[in-house]
Amino acid sequence: MATVLLVRHGRTTANATGMLAGRAPGVHLDDLGEDQAARTGDRIAPVPVAAVVSSPLERCAETARAIVEHQSGAPSSSVEPDLTECDYGRWQGRPLSELATEDLWQVVQSHPSAVTFPGGESMAGMQARSVAAIRRHDAAVESEHGPGAVWVAVSHGDIIKSILADALGMHLDLFQRLEVGPASVSIVSYGASRPRVLATNTAAGDLSWLAQGVPSGDAAVGGGAGTPTEGGRTPRIRT
Repeated sequence: MATVLLVRHGRTTANATGMLAGRAPGVHLDDLGEDQAARTGDRIAPVPVAAVVSSPLERCAETARAIVEHQSGAPSSSVEPDLTECDYGRWQGRPLSELATEDLWQVVQSHPSAVTFPGGESMAGMQARSVAAIRRHDAAVESEHGPGAVWVAVSHGDIIKSILADALGMHLDLFQRLEVGPASVSIVSYGASRPRVLATNTAAGDLSWLAQGVPSGDAAVGGGAGTPTEGGRTPRIRT
């Protein structure tokens, strides 16, 4: 089974000003976001990734570029439209502080599976197309590079949260319990019987253990001994 690193783009000018960027063009990483993307690329550098797949929006393309630039090899790079941001419709481009006063805001918080943004996409539809895209690319990477392959998907906060919710077996209505910060790395390994979520929302920590591959098989009763790194230590990944 392949393993995917789900990377959110670094901070943008819209994030910094509290604006819901949505799919608006021309939203780039700010200075902090560029630094975050570079640090994430450096974290992933010890892991030879087979592919980097990105949302088509500029902030994800810029983050993906930073990851590829830190690789010693030459992973394939591609754009996946189904990993693009949620279509927030008429919410796009408005301040979050203003949106928080609308009735729909509370539904987004507590019952997102019932939400369709005015003039935009349903959150259930957002999850369905993004999960399908991740599983499709994961199967393709495993077929081409083998079950130990690691690849990267660069996308957006709500998209990654919805993918993690699916991998965790959580209903979409619970996905607001998850946090996915700018330039964070979450790790999912899809297996024949079920996905395994190895980490969520990590901003620091050693990832070199992934270069050895993620062991497959049944879950260890009692939790097992962890994944050893070189030197026999188990890595710590801080959230």
